[in-house]
Amino acid sequence: MLKKVTVTRYITPLREGGSLPGLVEADDLGTYVVKFTGSAQGRKALVAEVVVGELARALGLRFPELVLVHFDPATGADEPHQEVQDLLHASAGLNLGMDYLPGAKDLTPQAAASFDVDPLEAGRIVWLDALTVNVDRTTHSSNLMVWPTFGIAPPRLWLIDHGAALVFHHRWDLSAPEKTYDFRRHALGRYAPDTRAADAELAPRVTERLLREVLAEVPDAWLEVEAGFTTPDEVRDAYVSYLHARVRASASWLPIDFPGREELAAEDAQRAAKTRRDRPNWLKRVPDLHGKPAAEQDWSVHLG
Repeated sequence: MLKKVTVTRYITPLREGGSLPGLVEADDLGTYVVKFTGSAQGRKALVAEVVVGELARALGLRFPELVLVHFDPATGADEPHQEVQDLLHASAGLNLGMDYLPGAKDLTPQAAASFDVDPLEAGRIVWLDALTVNVDRTTHSSNLMVWPTFGIAPPRLWLIDHGAALVFHHRWDLSAPEKTYDFRRHALGRYAPDTRAADAELAPRVTERLLREVLAEVPDAWLEVEAGFTTPDEVRDAYVSYLHARVRASASWLPIDFPGREELAAEDAQRAAKTRRDRPNWLKRVPDLHGKPAAEQDWSVHLG
């Protein structure tokens, strides 16, 4: 079962995430990144975090420890920003914490160009994302951290932020567990992920028993009893049934076609050209920060 802790100090909001997670200290002397129940993403994002994170851990992927966090809004009374205060006051009670990885850095496109990932490790991560329909691990938003081991071993990849996974639970469309998704722009596509080997290794391990153990970690209060369900356990059963059926249909959705770096660069250039072409005249002198990194922009064109 997930460990339970109580926040003793609210340190700061982390504005890199749209859900405004917060960095806190807890009564076990640990430091955690907390995702709050009062955020715009709601409790289903926390369910996805638990399900995908605990599946990742069970399958041997590196994922920070999750804890259930009791939060008193008075702990953040000194936070000066009203939007953060509103979030904290809407999140009294049980929230979700992730062990903080000090010194870890985002796997950005620039960092990825010089960071090596084993094709099988890349394949395992892509396979998990495809199974859980995680649409938020792309070349532009990897949700992967590189954590140094201070000379003991090479830096390693850690998975974070799975709130956008399990997209089926927003409308509870359970009709097509074999449905494919476009993973061409997956953050690890450039590393030739060996998804076939990952499927042969991981699919037999994602059993109905494992899925039930993972769903048992989700608090009842986060499992929304919507139309078609009458109890939290029925909601758990729906997650288990869908994911178990999806595992069995892996041959239908297994991502195997990943473009090379040159193809991705060509697609980026084409998209940037279309963006510039479609801009209204008054915007045509504004730099296209999505077409290429700001550091590579020719600012003299725009600043005269």
